[in-house]
Parts: sequence; C-alpha cells; structure tokens
Amino acid sequence: MLNYKPIPYGVSNYKRIVTENYYYVDKTDNISKLEETGKFLFLIRPRRFGKSSLLTVLECYYDLARANEFDTLFKGTYIHDQPTSEKNSYLILKFNFSHVDSDTDKVEESFHSHVSTVFYFFWKSYRDILGEEFFKLLELQKNAHQKLEFTLRYVGSIGHNVYVLIDEYDNFTNSILSTSGQSAYHEVTQGAGFLRFFFNLLKGAVDQVDSGVGRMFITGVSPVTMDDVTSGFNIGQSISLHPTFNELLGFTEQDVRELLVYYQTNANLVIADIEQDLALLKEWCGNYCFYRPHDSSAQTQVTMFNTDMILYLVQKRLQFGRYPDHLIDQNVRVDYGKLRHLIVIDRRLNGNFSYLSKIIEQQQTDLEQVVDSFPVERLTKPSNFVSLLYYFGLLSYTAQGRLGIPNQTVKQLMYSYLREGYEDIDVFNVDLIAFTGLMRRLAYQGDWQPVFQFLADEVEKQTAIRDYLTGEKVIQTFLLAYLNLTDYYTTRTEEEFGKGFVDLYLEPFWTKYKDLPYSYLIELKYIPRHAFTTTLLTEKLTEAETQLKQYAHNPVILKRQQSAKLICVALVFSGWELKGLKQV
Repeated sequence: MLNYKPIPYGVSNYKRIVTENYYYVDKTDNISKLEETGKFLFLIRPRRFGKSSLLTVLECYYDLARANEFDTLFKGTYIHDQPTSEKNSYLILKFNFSHVDSDTDKVEESFHSHVSTVFYFFWKSYRDILGEEFFKLLELQKNAHQKLEFTLRYVGSIGHNVYVLIDEYDNFTNSILSTSGQSAYHEVTQGAGFLRFFFNLLKGAVDQVDSGVGRMFITGVSPVTMDDVTSGFNIGQSISLHPTFNELLGFTEQDVRELLVYYQTNANLVIADIEQDLALLKEWCGNYCFYRPHDSSAQTQVTMFNTDMILYLVQKRLQFGRYPDHLIDQNVRVDYGKLRHLIVIDRRLNGNFSYLSKIIEQQQTDLEQVVDSFPVERLTKPSNFVSLLYYFGLLSYTAQGRLGIPNQTVKQLMYSYLREGYEDIDVFNVDLIAFTGLMRRLAYQGDWQPVFQFLADEVEKQTAIRDYLTGEKVIQTFLLAYLNLTDYYTTRTEEEFGKGFVDLYLEPFWTKYKDLPYSYLIELKYIPRHAFTTTLLTEKLTEAETQLKQYAHNPVILKRQQSAKLICVALVFSGWELKGLKQV
C-alpha cells in the first residue's frame, strides 16, 4: 500500500477522489459564493482546468439522494463544517455533451440517445420520489426536448426542484465547426436546430412557475455556441470574468507549494529547493488570471496554475524521480484544427494569422477587454478572435490588465501554430528532421551558423514566404517558430539585460539538459531593402556587437548560463535576406 495519497491525474470524479483517498485541493468554499451569485450560472475555462471535477463536487453536494453520504464525501472540507441551507436538496439532472458524436451524419441521433440515457438513469436514481408513472409517461416522449420539458414540469408538479448540470456544452459543436464548417454548425445551433430548441426549452423553463428548475450550472470552453443557441446567454449569468471566481478552478501558488511539500514529506520525493521547483512550474504551467486587474499591481493579482499540467508533471516526478523529457502534457494542447478555420480561408492566411503573429511578437495584445459573447459569424473580428484565444487559455490577463501569453507551454503551442499555418498553405515547408540535426549541433557543438543559413537558404528557395517576412519583429518571430522546434533551450525575447532589451536569449533547458555546453545571445538588426548598403551593414553589425557585449556581462545572464559557454551572435537582415552574421 502507498504511504501517500495518489495524484488524481485524469480523475475528475469527486466521489472517487474522496473514497479512493486521492490528493484533493479543497475548493468547496466556493459553493456558498456560487449560491449567492445566482441560480443559473455559466462558466468558461480552458481545457483541463478542472471543470468536470467541479461539476461532480456540485453533484455530490446538492444531490438529495446522497444525503446519507454527506459526511463520507465532505468530511475535512470547508463546506462540511459550514454547509448551506440547500445541501442535499435537489434532484440532479446532469448532461455531458462530450459524449455526443460530432459526426454530422450521427450528431442528432447521438444527442437524443445521450439525453435519453440521462433521463433513464435520472428515473433510476429517484425512483422512490418519481414513481412508476413518471417512467411510463417519459417513454411516450420521443426526443430530447420533449423529455426535458416533461421531466421539468413533472418534478415541479410534485414539489421538487432539479439542479441542471451541463458539462462541456460546446464540445461537439466546436468539433463540427472546425471539421465541417459554419453551415453544418448552423444546422445544429440556429433556426430549427435540435440544440437550439433544447436550450430554448431550458430558457422557457426558467421563467415558468413551478417548472422544477431550481438551479443550473453550465461549463464550456467558448461563449460562441451559447450565443448562437440562445442569442446571448440570457438564461442566467456568466461568471467567467468574475474576480470572485478567479480561483474557482486551477491551483494557486500556495496550493502547488503545499502539494510539493506533501509529496516531499510523505513520498520521499527528492526536491532540492521547493521554491526553485515552484518557479519552474510557474514558468511552464502558471500565470493564468481570469479577470482584468484594475490596479496594475502584481502584488494583488492572484495567478493560477493549470490543474492538469501540475498533476501530470508531479506524477511523472514521483514515478521517475525527475520531470519528464516533455514538460507539455499533450492533453492540454489546443488542437490547431480548432483554430485553422479562423486563420486560413481559401488556402490563404488571413488577418487573424497576422494578428496571431503579432501577439507572438509582442508576447501580449493591444486589446484589454475580453468580449463575453459573440456569434460564430463574428469570430474573425480581431477583438472576438483575441477573446477566443483567451477562452482557450492561449492568452491571460497580466498584472497590468493586458492580455498576454501566460507561460512557456502556451508559447511552444503558438510557435507550432505558426509553423503549421505556413505549412498548411504551402508557404513554407522545410525538412524538419534535417533542421533538428542542425539544432543539435548548435546546442552541443557550438556550430550555430548552419542553423540560420539553412533557414535563409530555404526562404531564398521558397519565395512564397517572403511576403510574410517584412520587418525586424516579424523575422524575429519567424526565427522563434523554428528555434523552438527542439527543446534544448528556453527562448526568451525582449528581456531587459544591462539597460537594454535582448532580441533572443537561448537559455539551456537545464531541467532536462544538465550538460548542455552552450547558450546564446542573439541580436537581430534589420535594414529595409531599399536602404541597404555595405556601409550600413557594417554599422549595424558594430551596433549589435556593442549591445551584445553589454548584455553578456549582466548578472542575470551570468547566473542563468551556469556552466555553459555564452556565444553572442549578430544577425543582420535586409528584407528577407540574411546579409550579415557574426560571432562577437
């Protein structure tokens, strides 16, 4: 038997977490806050942030049929000692739309089948309350919306209330949108679409006297489907941007510290420096904030860690005594296919791709306000596209109230989106195996020139890419997309060193590559094609050399490079052409 609680990676069932003694971070203090906020709530969070787990907590807490399990399920939690008056007072009607097949030929049948299954087990759970008559009458209802309307009216008529829980409400509609397009999506969500009709009945039930709907909680990853099926979420209140619920899902820094200390103490997990581990996890899994700070103070902003990422990494650390070779859990990856239809139209990259590139260049956006609701037709509007990136977890609020890239995991994903975007429309395709070999030589032999010459030669051959390479920042981002193809280095851009901002710093990824012999400072200069002269090229190289020497002696750089030899490189581009490269 284990002498410590197992990590609930991939386990979202609260009852199982409790009864099988998994490690649990108590979030039950939020239950009373949710009750006070409203009866019909809507929450959007990125994938793998604990939405499903939250719904199982609510299910266990409010289920009338689980009243005798309350002590077993909640002993030791906040809510056990301070329960609300609504504890164990609802019949739970819970749907999970991730169970619906997104194949357009099967989706409606699959939806009705899922709903029918839910209603059958609803009756099984509350048979003593509902009676045999309920089931006989339910069988007469042919489709999902009829079963829903009948059930809510019936429950209300016998003096009870239902708590409706809908998990991943937009799972199958997002898949339809990304794979089959807007027309197929509209058939489901607009007009006489079956999903729109289902939500219309929920809306109507909320307004009816004795309808049986007491509370409702809906989760998803985007507000788009809700806007389309309800013409705006007017069944209730969205709490997605509410400061009170910033910590509802995910782990705080203190939560992660306590988790590390627990396994260090109880599982003999060897951690030389808790704070150092915490800093690494924050850089790769943290810095999420789900509301816009207004006082521009980093001290008052509470940032969150992605639940799945933390559990994945700590579990691997327990199993192997070290963090895994790949710090990015593929389960948190937002599939490029989910964004493809937004950035590629008629095999051409559109304005959203340019906007995505600009976000990567600046590491943040110019926009500060997330849009809380918009239909699918307006996804290509910049403010809505940026909002969607926020809801997907690719952007988050900084202490300054701006939307920025939260961590290294998201940066790596965004670099891959750039590469896949170029490849998707045949703008730029390179031999990635050959390039990976060159990156290994750069990392272990200090042979850096072939990496940049390879990319320059490919740009020279593949002329379509040239239209996208205009300006220093654009070229810098292009280079980052490919320098991040391997994970030898943590790439840092525009960090302040020695009263200046270095363009690219390749810091060895010490957690994985403890023997890496070289690190790199790269200063990038740009000359417009019409202004290029050899004299100006010399001036730019000299300017870069002066800056690099200044950066190289910065205490932060000296500390970060550890045992690696620092190589300083100056690159000068004119248009898309690499005109000068020099080791300082």
